[in-house]
Formats: sequence, structure tokens, C-alpha cells
Amino acid sequence: MSFQEIINSDKPVLVDFSAEWCGPCRMLAPILQEVKAEIGDKASIIKVDVDRNPQAAQHYNIMGVPTLILFKKGQILWRQSGVVPKNLLINVLQKFA
Repeated sequence: MSFQEIINSDKPVLVDFSAEWCGPCRMLAPILQEVKAEIGDKASIIKVDVDRNPQAAQHYNIMGVPTLILFKKGQILWRQSGVVPKNLLINVLQKFA
């Protein structure tokens, strides 16, 4: 399944634009795992490495990592850079689920 097919889903898709070398990205990873455990199938969470996918990073104007973008049916519903607390992410995902 392509990135475009994933973000065009009827279900919200949270995309974590990150990089291997990024300390805050490593801090965000366990938070995202906890969020996924709590919300289950209400939303998808995928990781995009900006170094391996520079076109995606450029297309979505990713200036810093981590940057989280929430898509639904291909539309950007929410976007935030930096480490985001678990409760905020859950609230955002439940709002759009």
C-alpha cells in the first residue's frame, strides 16, 4: 500500500515524520506506542523517516523532526512539531476518529 493510499483512508492516520539521529523522535516513539495501544483500530499511526523519504518531507514542508500530521481522506486535520504528550494525541485522534 502506498503512502497516498494510506493517508486517503476513511480512518484517521497519524504520520510521525522523524529521523534516526533525532533525540526527541526517540522520546516520542514510546508515547506513540502507548497511544496506539489505547486507541486501537480507531486510527493508524505510521512513521516516515525524512532521510529515507525526502520527497515526502519536502512535499509536507517538514522543517524539523519530529513533526506529527494527522490525515483523514487525504486532508490534513492537525499538525504539530516536537514531542507531544500522550493525552493530547489521544484527544486529537478521538476528536477526528
